[in-house]
Amino acid sequence: MKPLEDYLIVDFSQFLSGPSASLRLADLGARVIKIEKPGTGDICRTLYTSDLIMNGESSVFNTINRNKESFAIDFKQPEELQKLKKLLAKADVVMHNFRPGVMERIGLSYDEVKSINPNVIYASISGFGEHPDLKDLPGQDLLLQSLTALTWLSGNQEDGPVPMGLSIVDMLAGAHLAQGILAALYRKATHNIGAQVQVSMLESAFDFQFETITTYFNDGGELPVRTKTNNAHAYLGAPYGIYKTKNGYLALAMGSIPVLASLLKCDALLQFPENKFTLRDEIKNILADHLQTQETQFWLDILEPADIWCAGVLNYQQLFAEDGFKVLNFTQQVEMLDGYTYKTTRCPIKIDGEYLTSGKGSPKLGQDNEKIIKEFIDC
Repeated sequence: MKPLEDYLIVDFSQFLSGPSASLRLADLGARVIKIEKPGTGDICRTLYTSDLIMNGESSVFNTINRNKESFAIDFKQPEELQKLKKLLAKADVVMHNFRPGVMERIGLSYDEVKSINPNVIYASISGFGEHPDLKDLPGQDLLLQSLTALTWLSGNQEDGPVPMGLSIVDMLAGAHLAQGILAALYRKATHNIGAQVQVSMLESAFDFQFETITTYFNDGGELPVRTKTNNAHAYLGAPYGIYKTKNGYLALAMGSIPVLASLLKCDALLQFPENKFTLRDEIKNILADHLQTQETQFWLDILEPADIWCAGVLNYQQLFAEDGFKVLNFTQQVEMLDGYTYKTTRCPIKIDGEYLTSGKGSPKLGQDNEKIIKEFIDC
């Protein structure tokens, strides 16, 4: 039995942040009913990645909405809204990621839902929270990365701002919302009271940088400075970074420079008896030149037996060919109602020695309407 079996989640969210949260709850055993607009559904159904279409819809949608049901209903129509409220009255969790004020205008604010379901957990993600000066700003991942200084941590010193290659703020906000919902579900189980759980992408992006922000506040307000080359962390000294080799790349984490000088037989590093932060550019330049003289595996064969923190740098083709990836069984085959199957990742959480897997793919728009109406509305 999965931990959240018998819990009902009604999810109005779209795109990535909210659906990523409800996906994790579904993996943990909850029943997730996705509320969608008839005709078009979640906008993410047509948000294509690399123009990849899977069974008529985007890979993004299919990835983050597996293991869910779809209920298509025009809840802006009064009679349809009343039907929807019958479903909400039986939900353990109601969640959305609309801008502040949208659910209020529809007639599904926290107070309104609470009036028909007193112990409900009402959870929401917004871009910038409820403050009147911020609430109407667009909560889009790249914009949040840019506005929260995240883009000044990646890349090298002269690169300018560099965004991360993933919608990281969306996923962080989704993870935080799932955490808040789980805490509220525990309190509901122990004290029989509901909760309003609120997360903003803005605050999630700030929380992600707790280490660097704390350093900034306690370091005289000095801005983080990326190294000129091979930067990987603005607040860590050499050798921390990724280096080109004769046939690929090598990642080096924290390590003693004198030890590295000896192991790598790099005489030019011997002038640095201590790993001083202020000398990291000079050290990295020497390392960068030296490591290009041999292939990646040559260096790994020297460094790994000496317990130096290092790794090869893999692309997807190399990663998925590795035995270390294969033994994890991290992918799963899921099937949609019409028989279409696709390969995707599984939940990373293991409970009682078992991974939380499910072979249920993403739903076609409105595919579960008849079942949901019969079970929750016409009963």
